Amino acid sequence: MDPWKMAINSFILKPRYTEYLALIKAARNGAVYGAKVRFPHALVMVFLFRSGSWKEKLKIIFKATRTHARNLATFAVIYKTIVLLIRHAPPSGKEASYDTFLAGLIGGYIVFGRNSQSSVNQQIVTYVFARVVLALAKMSVQKGGLVPVQLREQVIRNAWPMFAAVSWGTVMWLFRWFPETVQPSMRSSMQYIYTNADHWNGFRDFLIHNT
Repeated sequence: MDPWKMAINSFILKPRYTEYLALIKAARNGAVYGAKVRFPHALVMVFLFRSGSWKEKLKIIFKATRTHARNLATFAVIYKTIVLLIRHAPPSGKEASYDTFLAGLIGGYIVFGRNSQSSVNQQIVTYVFARVVLALAKMSVQKGGLVPVQLREQVIRNAWPMFAAVSWGTVMWLFRWFPETVQPSMRSSMQYIYTNADHWNGFRDFLIHNT
């Protein structure tokens, strides 16, 4: 192994630097994950539903991928930095249960909330919100949760079917009567599936190519 590689490995493997080097690794992981998630999604959505030249479409894809990667990387650094500062702050110098919430609160406001309601940020935040709701629902039926023991099994059995039904019923109602309130990419998908199904001029745009 080259001497410089050995020196780097020796440095990054020292325990006393782990907490600080984790900030760099978190930024790297956030950027890579954001790019991996956003690029194929943007590629498909743009070429399916957007008009314009190849250059314009590629520019949109690159911008969305860059935004997603940058925001996840930035949030990861802010979150881990705040947790690190709290952990080493007096008097306790230990991590408390609310530390992660506070760090996420601040990071979420700075990266995703403050002066930024882009479509990418909206998709990320609504994705997170949906997972939070599901997680809290699961917590409510666990031992010591909000749901009484005698109702727990019934709630567990019926909660997901009701959640799915209400979600789809509500979004279809919104799409029909208040389409401007539906998130743009979802609205485009729903227009493609439901609205465009009502119109055709012949066999080609009936089954082969959707207009």
